[in-house]
Amino acid sequence: QAQLVESGGGLVQPGGSLRLSCAASGFTFSNYFMSWYRQAPGKERELVATISNGGGSTNYANSVKGRFTISRDNAKNTVYLQMNSLKPDDTGVYYCKGQHAFLRASAYWGQGTQVIVSS
Repeated sequence: QAQLVESGGGLVQPGGSLRLSCAASGFTFSNYFMSWYRQAPGKERELVATISNGGGSTNYANSVKGRFTISRDNAKNTVYLQMNSLKPDDTGVYYCKGQHAFLRASAYWGQGTQVIVSS
């Protein structure tokens, strides 16, 4: 059974850093583009960053460019999101998503991890 499990969330002060991890199991991780999304209270879920299945291509939302870095380790079936210079607007539940590189119908979501940026 396919599964994505996020970890690394928590409470951090503005300007601080966190690294989120998402461990995958039950599917061929290296065939999937991986993304991080977030959902702030009262707002829709938004795409934060995406990395290609081989790791050679990344894309970021304008709001996090230069502060967040997505990476992956296909040997460990894990995708990461390094978040620096955090702002209160970065607060939300962060979800990872796996999307097959060719089969649009094959996608998986994790349960999310909470990030709170507050002094």
